[in-house]
Amino acid sequence: MPIVPFTKMHGLGNDYIYFDCVGIPDLLPDPAAVAPRLSDRHFGIGGDGIVLILPDPEADFRMRMFNADGSEAEMCGNAIRCVAKYVYDRGHTDQRHLRVRTGRGILTLDLTVEDGAVASVRVDMGRPILNGPDIPVAVPRDPVLNEPLTLESGTSYAFTAVSMGNPHAVIVVPSITDEQVLRDGRAIETHPLFPRRTNVEFVQVLSRRELRLRVWERGAGETLACGTGASATAVACALNGFTERDVTVHLPGGDLRITWADNDHVFMDGPAAFAFEGSVEV
Repeated sequence: MPIVPFTKMHGLGNDYIYFDCVGIPDLLPDPAAVAPRLSDRHFGIGGDGIVLILPDPEADFRMRMFNADGSEAEMCGNAIRCVAKYVYDRGHTDQRHLRVRTGRGILTLDLTVEDGAVASVRVDMGRPILNGPDIPVAVPRDPVLNEPLTLESGTSYAFTAVSMGNPHAVIVVPSITDEQVLRDGRAIETHPLFPRRTNVEFVQVLSRRELRLRVWERGAGETLACGTGASATAVACALNGFTERDVTVHLPGGDLRITWADNDHVFMDGPAAFAFEGSVEV
């Protein structure tokens, strides 16, 4: 088996295994097959999935990401910040304004550099998608607000659906419990209302400018942070009148600032960090 180098990185604890494919685009010929084994936290490297950093003919770089179950995801806000830090800190670019292609399209990123290294990244996440069939969710409305959902267990919720390039079901609750996230999050991910499954956000509104959030990620389970989830949650809470359009989202791994600007674009500000490096048989 070939042995390839990897770098473990995380954004607020949302950790992925990164492969530098800038010079060798076919470094991992079948990433979907190796993602579950490498992501296993007991028998592999451990992570929420794997990310490939690739060249792109129209953007500065391309990001492909695969969840811990091997499914390919369109976008991850925490992962794209790590990609920006990797390519700058490792000398692939000296630009502080980057264009990175994702499954959602080309996104723009602005890097804050301190002492020669990226300290934080501001990501233009684009416009939220609110039309039900485009998210997709089997509710033909635009937007999908406070839609009822009942699980086989008999538990009922009201969700607001938002896509940030990947689907999210945002549920406002008085307080967040393990049972909601770990049991009901799993059930909602695969509910028939969501033809491509969904990420699930349980959110507690702390004030007009602060939210507490836990996320059950499609294909990965609960993660310590989710950039697209925080973005979708900020949009959902603003749409429902709970918050302003500029909020701090408190996640188990740390805080993200989310701004839904007047031009309808959502901006996410947050850190990225290296964890360790190594090599692995694939």
